[in-house]
Amino acid sequence: MVNHRGSSHNHMRTASTAKFISRKQSPRAIAVYIFLLFAFSIFIFVFNAGNIVEDHPAPVISIQSHPQTKFLQTADDELWDAPSRHGLRPCIKPTSRYKAAHGSDRYLTVKSNGGLNQMRTGISDMVAVAYIMNATLVIPQLDRRSFWQDSSIFSDIFDELHFITTLQGNVRIVRELPKELELVPRARKHFTSWSSMGYYKEMMQLWNDHQVIHVAKSDSRLANNDLPLDIQRLRCRALYHALHFSPPIESLGKKLVDRLRMRSGKYIALHLRYEKDMLAFTGCTSGLTDAESEELRIMRENTKHWKVKDINSTEQRIGGFCPLTPKEVGIFLQAIGYPPSTLIYVATGEIYGGDARLSELMSFFPNLVFKEKLATKEELNAFAKHASQSAALDYIVSLESDVFVPSYSGNMARAVEGHRRFLGHRKTITPDRKGLVRLFDELESGQLRETSSFSDLVQQMHKNRQGAPRKRKGPSPGIKGKARFRTEESFYENPYPECICSSKVV
Repeated sequence: MVNHRGSSHNHMRTASTAKFISRKQSPRAIAVYIFLLFAFSIFIFVFNAGNIVEDHPAPVISIQSHPQTKFLQTADDELWDAPSRHGLRPCIKPTSRYKAAHGSDRYLTVKSNGGLNQMRTGISDMVAVAYIMNATLVIPQLDRRSFWQDSSIFSDIFDELHFITTLQGNVRIVRELPKELELVPRARKHFTSWSSMGYYKEMMQLWNDHQVIHVAKSDSRLANNDLPLDIQRLRCRALYHALHFSPPIESLGKKLVDRLRMRSGKYIALHLRYEKDMLAFTGCTSGLTDAESEELRIMRENTKHWKVKDINSTEQRIGGFCPLTPKEVGIFLQAIGYPPSTLIYVATGEIYGGDARLSELMSFFPNLVFKEKLATKEELNAFAKHASQSAALDYIVSLESDVFVPSYSGNMARAVEGHRRFLGHRKTITPDRKGLVRLFDELESGQLRETSSFSDLVQQMHKNRQGAPRKRKGPSPGIKGKARFRTEESFYENPYPECICSSKVV
């Protein structure tokens, strides 16, 4: 209709104009006609422009929505993206000064102690000790008498052949002692914790009287710092390249990761260290009943190798020495900015308090997944009653996660964090437990509200606790003697700078 009407007016206008010209009107009349013609043209333009705006509103919406879309994408990137590695990469090749050990007729036997990751790092230390002492390392025996009561042997958990062949250019490793040496007297030794290379050079005097040295404990036998570069890199080669899990564990671990990816694409691995033994060992009873607290006290009292028996739970919590509770983990992750729909793989043993306590976390994040839900009963049967093998599955899923969050800085948390740093500084959010306790208490007392201000405080507190490259921390100031070693950051928690370097460094 609009176009038809405009066409009629144009026809009339053309006819009247011709008539007007033929009559040769006065200049004044011509001016009037021109003015009217101009005014009519303006009217037609405005009328049609109005129709165009009404028929095509999409560009206006697109302009308004684009900044919001960009903001949401940026926020999502901040939650999931790994920190910049600043051109750093793994570097564990020997230097030009390194001389491979040729092996000898002197043997080092080892009794590994502790849980899975305590044994893993201890075995890696023993590889380096065998190199320093020019000894042949016998495949270590694993701990069967710890809290976990795991009867697994080395080849059940680790790929024994890969371990031997990968390190053959560094240290000679054999599956067992030669038969002629099985009954010979051995030098039984408790090597000193966090010892230097010089200490082990002195220990070589034991070879004067013995052909076999038996090491009763393997954990933390080497210093974190001040060791030759080649010794530190050998430790990394042992842990990250040689000490692979057994094929059945590796296979199922990768399947669990694939199944998580199929569900959501991205996931958080939460190491929820809230088992009975951990709470008893640390003396942390916040939020527990009197009966539960007494049960933990009795367990601590009856565990002989736990030296500290009388523990003030309140002081432990205020000092940041307690694992976060399931409820505190939920508040923390929500404050960081993760939505309730986030897929969270929970790497844990049996949660103290069971489903009732776990529900406190599920009220924040209902999309929790355990390996028991990801794997079939048939797949898990092979690992039943083998805590270390089960923990190895959790390790693989945690290592490959988009974000790793430990609720406590135990052996697994430190080992996974260090491995993720080595592989390219994958995102690891380490809760500042001491700072968080203060905020939680203020939230509980009403001094803070669970609003954006609380989230801002938590996010600011953890801005520099997300796995970005940094050199390993030394001992706390003012502490002297052997005690200072306990305050150092573990070598395996952060192998930078010895095993991580810039692309320019060989």
